Amino acid sequence: MCWMDYLHEILQALSMALAMGWEILWALILGFIFSAAVQAVVSKAEMKSLLPDDSPKSLLIATGLGAASSSCSYASVAIARSLIRKGANFTSSIAFEFASTNLVLELGIILLLLLGWQFMAAEFVGGLLMVFILALLMRLFFSRRLVKEATLQAEMGVAGKMEGHAAMDMSLDAQGRSVWQRLKSPEGVTAISHYFIMDVAMLWKDIAAGLVISGAIAVLVPDSFWHRFFLVGEPGIGPKIWGAFIGPVVSMSSFVCSIGNVPLAAVLWNGGISFGGVISFIFADLIIFPILNIYRKYYGLKAAALLFLLSYLAMALAGLIVEAVFELLHLIPTARGAMVMSVPLSLNYTAVLNLIFAVVAIVLFFRYRKTGGPEMMTMMDREMPATSGGSCH
Repeated sequence: MCWMDYLHEILQALSMALAMGWEILWALILGFIFSAAVQAVVSKAEMKSLLPDDSPKSLLIATGLGAASSSCSYASVAIARSLIRKGANFTSSIAFEFASTNLVLELGIILLLLLGWQFMAAEFVGGLLMVFILALLMRLFFSRRLVKEATLQAEMGVAGKMEGHAAMDMSLDAQGRSVWQRLKSPEGVTAISHYFIMDVAMLWKDIAAGLVISGAIAVLVPDSFWHRFFLVGEPGIGPKIWGAFIGPVVSMSSFVCSIGNVPLAAVLWNGGISFGGVISFIFADLIIFPILNIYRKYYGLKAAALLFLLSYLAMALAGLIVEAVFELLHLIPTARGAMVMSVPLSLNYTAVLNLIFAVVAIVLFFRYRKTGGPEMMTMMDREMPATSGGSCH
């Protein structure tokens, strides 16, 4: 191949990445706004008080709070450690962490746009299932002694990533006001703008990387390779089991977390991975290598290794179970036409929604700038001393 051929493939990959980015832009903004609004009315102190143990009630609350929280993998890991340090139950805090990246609104909307409603439904059902499987496995294999050791390590305050975001709490006191009254108040709009911009600042690199990697793989890797790799056409349940267990491994090798995984999941689905494999692949954003290293810092090597093994098993089992249930209900799509191809821009509903939500994002950005957001971001980016409690004023 000459350099012109390489240039053509690079441009084609970028074109695909931009097309997918354009298709999901409004959904991203909407999801970030929803997440920011929830963070503005639910304080981290309230989260801690609601997670005193690992009972089914506490796990359900942890899952609900996580689903309404930030979708950044690094931030969710840091927030979970922060909750543990403040006295929340270890298992429930981990359940919160996994729910906050796998059950958030923006992830569901993007799955709907790129892969279809069946994947959005499977992600929701599978996410709940995965959290409770993981909690059950942690009850069985995390001894009290190991939990105590991990908690003591967490209390040492070893720096990980997104510590400032985990410590920041701009939530509004009720003071007799309804949720809507708090959100539409001047301080409510300010809190939403800060959470919105900070979530975008945390995630834009992962989203961009996911889009570019997806475009490159779609162009450079032939379907024949994926068909062989995912055992397409092999009889029996082998391809389904292989897909569910290899999906997280592929995710770990991509180093892309959270929402950035979805475009690559679309490429893998078109390449022949099983339905459950797509679901387990998306779940694995919390066991990529940089986050495993943060687990080691937060909880110690033994607890981190066990958390990785149990998380991996929970992801694969959840993917297998979801595929079995959706197959029984005849809900698995037969066509593999996920949106990964370049499409011409036109004045359609996507363009209109993108323009509307872009204006909202710009308004929130100027509110963030006007109310000291950049200064707060600078303070949050500073490395905190290992002995500090991690407060951010």
